Amino acid sequence: MDRSNHTSPVMGFILLGLSAHPKLEKTFFVLILVMYLIILLGNGVLILVTILDSHLHTPMYFFLGNLSFLDICYTTSSVPLILNSFLIPRKTIPFSACVMQMFLSFAMGATECVLLGMMAFDRYVAICNPLRYPVVMSKAAYVPMAASSWAAGITNSVVQTSQAMRLPFCGDNVINHFTCEILAVLKLACADISINVISMVVANVIFLGVPVVFIFVSYVFIIATILRIPSAEGRKKAFSTCSAHLTVVVVFYGTILFMYGKPKSKDPQGADKQDISDKLTSLFYGVVTPMLNPIIYSLRNKDVKAAMKNLVCQ
Repeated sequence: MDRSNHTSPVMGFILLGLSAHPKLEKTFFVLILVMYLIILLGNGVLILVTILDSHLHTPMYFFLGNLSFLDICYTTSSVPLILNSFLIPRKTIPFSACVMQMFLSFAMGATECVLLGMMAFDRYVAICNPLRYPVVMSKAAYVPMAASSWAAGITNSVVQTSQAMRLPFCGDNVINHFTCEILAVLKLACADISINVISMVVANVIFLGVPVVFIFVSYVFIIATILRIPSAEGRKKAFSTCSAHLTVVVVFYGTILFMYGKPKSKDPQGADKQDISDKLTSLFYGVVTPMLNPIIYSLRNKDVKAAMKNLVCQ
């Protein structure tokens, strides 16, 4: 059916979220609120210790501070909206707020992909070329590396968001999601979205595919170098310096692959269950992953634990 004749200026959107499951809304409101507070506290403390402790003024912890700040920004762009949607019956969002939320979440997600690749390079140089590490990863190198990650993510978000928001929308403007997720928004368009799809595929290759390949190759060299270390203690020490980053990478990309790689159900009842599953998986990606990052780095890193103890004792 051609819906192009029913287009009108879009004033806002309606977010479905978990409207069909009011009991789940109450449960998830408490759960997501607790997780969000943990995200703010955990990542906030990590940023604080990387700034205040001079022992942590190294490239790895500079990137970690950026990652923590990014996680706070990413969750803050969506979690308050999600929490609000759990409390009110009609979950509307103005067009401008939808654009801003989409822009921020897209920018933070793309930036994190690039930043994780930069962190993998840092670990590669530290383990495979330790003597050249101070030269290769000098402040003149790692600050522009982090800045370029942010610039690339923001640029990609400007392109994707502007393309999506120029489309004509029609119908009741109901987004079947918690937030203004771009794929859910594109389903409401009354025009051909092939350009948007091609643009997103190219962006996914650049911001997902390239970093994954780069991280994989980096860790092939890292593991090969660690295995050549003669002492078991030396191998353990070398691996401990990159185990936290590797864990974060597995959680981050594993969730993305699970979200977009699983087959779609053709059965109506199965499709409804999958719809809930997709939303909850998206929630996991948007909330649980940023919550785990500071926990992983604090539990697996002696320097961070020591810095936190010093901060508490002061």
